[in-house]
Amino acid sequence: MDPITFSIIRHRLFRVVEEAVMTLKHVSGSAITNEGHDLMVSLYRADGSLLMGGVGFLHHLTSAAEACKAIIRRFAGQIHEGDLFLLNDPYTAALHTSDIYLIAPIHYEGRLVAWSACFVHVFDIGAMNPGGFAPDAVDIFTEGFSSPGLKLIDRGEMRQDVWDTILNMVRGPEMVALDLRSMIACNNVAGERLIALFEKYGAEIVDDACRMLIEQSEQRLRERLRELPDGQWQSRQYLEVKGETYRVVLTMRKQGDELVFDFTGSSPQSKYSVNCSKWASLGGLFAPLFPLLCYDITWNEGVIRPVRMIAPEGSIVNCARPAPVSVATVGAIQSVNNAACATIGKMLAASERYAEESTAVWHANHFAIFMFGTNQRGGLSIGILTETFAGAGGARHVGDGVDIGGEIPNPISRMANVETIEATFPVRYLFRRRLKDSGGPGRHRGGTGGEMMIVAHDAPDGGIDYVVSGKGTKFPQSDGLAGGYPGALNDYVWIHADESDATAFAGSLADMKGRHEPISWGVYPLRGKDGLYVRWNGGGGLGDPLDRPADQVVNDVTAGAISTRAAEEVYGVAFKDGVLDATLTETRRRDLKARRLQEVA
Repeated sequence: MDPITFSIIRHRLFRVVEEAVMTLKHVSGSAITNEGHDLMVSLYRADGSLLMGGVGFLHHLTSAAEACKAIIRRFAGQIHEGDLFLLNDPYTAALHTSDIYLIAPIHYEGRLVAWSACFVHVFDIGAMNPGGFAPDAVDIFTEGFSSPGLKLIDRGEMRQDVWDTILNMVRGPEMVALDLRSMIACNNVAGERLIALFEKYGAEIVDDACRMLIEQSEQRLRERLRELPDGQWQSRQYLEVKGETYRVVLTMRKQGDELVFDFTGSSPQSKYSVNCSKWASLGGLFAPLFPLLCYDITWNEGVIRPVRMIAPEGSIVNCARPAPVSVATVGAIQSVNNAACATIGKMLAASERYAEESTAVWHANHFAIFMFGTNQRGGLSIGILTETFAGAGGARHVGDGVDIGGEIPNPISRMANVETIEATFPVRYLFRRRLKDSGGPGRHRGGTGGEMMIVAHDAPDGGIDYVVSGKGTKFPQSDGLAGGYPGALNDYVWIHADESDATAFAGSLADMKGRHEPISWGVYPLRGKDGLYVRWNGGGGLGDPLDRPADQVVNDVTAGAISTRAAEEVYGVAFKDGVLDATLTETRRRDLKARRLQEVA
């Protein structure tokens, strides 16, 4: 094939995915989808292997590939033109029940030539808690409807019995229907555009181009791996739920042109819903691998081939059915993602050629706060506080992390405007801003996270309820690199306030009168004059903070990114009458380094 034709087909495939993503966002009515970008759209070959990975949460690229293969196995001989399948069983392929995959076969001249697949976190899935995150679930049977695969559309006709059954099992069926219709539209666009490509170039030429694209990706990644040093690198992540601590342990080994991610040593599966299945763990490790090692390589099956995962059965990263997994995406999966990001960063830092591309861990502890209840218009509202998608950039070898800078596994993540949330739920923000001292200290500072506080407002029922879940508040998650410190911890505070305590426009947590109760797991009310305070972690730092130029530390203090106390005690920068004292700074840094050596001895 001539290179011009190959290049055109490759770019057309990109455009197919991009247009399908835009369709999904425009049809969806959910802030988690069209604002937070908790979505994924990708193309797959006729055998279910990944052809073109799209943007969104990258954990799903490999899981959706397994979903396609599961449908191929389950419906052998029953896959027709115009069909569309639904799958959301975590033990078959999905991450958790709330993430529904809709998978469509694409036929050309009567022959199956490809698949399109997409997902969104649906409005509700019928779990014991609205929204699908169920911190008190004891097994997957309490986490809502789940299917290892069913046919939703048969030869272009909706199966009304299946459609009605699904909507009969969920809260807010009209919103769940809109979620599903947005994915149907997405698959329709992907299929139409891909068929147009086949019509223009013919099945043989397009198929050759797809095969070459996968071979090219594999060749390029293997070449890059051969350029990186052989060795092994480790990372540990800790999760805390109700006083119990769990570990995700990763040893990443690189030999020649292959990578092995070995999770031996991770904790046994939990009785809580932070577990994840093996397919979810596979997606979790690829989520940072795609952008960190394959930023200039097409994300497809060729990238998957040089990588192998070892995940012990019955562990928190490969749990056995029917263990609960509804919190997996902000639990074990994200811990896998963090550990993979850390080990890949260490490998890159060990390479003279690729050191400049190394990064500390980014936003590593999602706070999945789902709110549910009656909104100010008397209707049902269920959804997430999208600030969790705002993230915080990890420090890089070439500079600081970006404040409120997103996250590695979703290149297009973002948070909704305050007005969007206030229009959706009966709440009012007292503040939402960058969090001082949250970025991990280092020669290059980690990007800051944020903090926010909300109270009930104009609520017919006097307020609303919310779910708090995740990995807890006791352990830092955003690891630093090469001597850099981790980012700050998450924190959640329930402010119990009566009429005399309430502060209408409190500007900080300290200003909010009433009893402050730390929380981290469970279902809670936001009613009356009570408030909810949340802060989220910053990115990890890179390098020794005592090596950070003093003028940059002063700039951070002036900009409000770090406090004067942190500047003095962590960075060793001294001030006199509010102005940098260079001589005293040199002395203080020398003393701090000497104190370190004494502590080690």
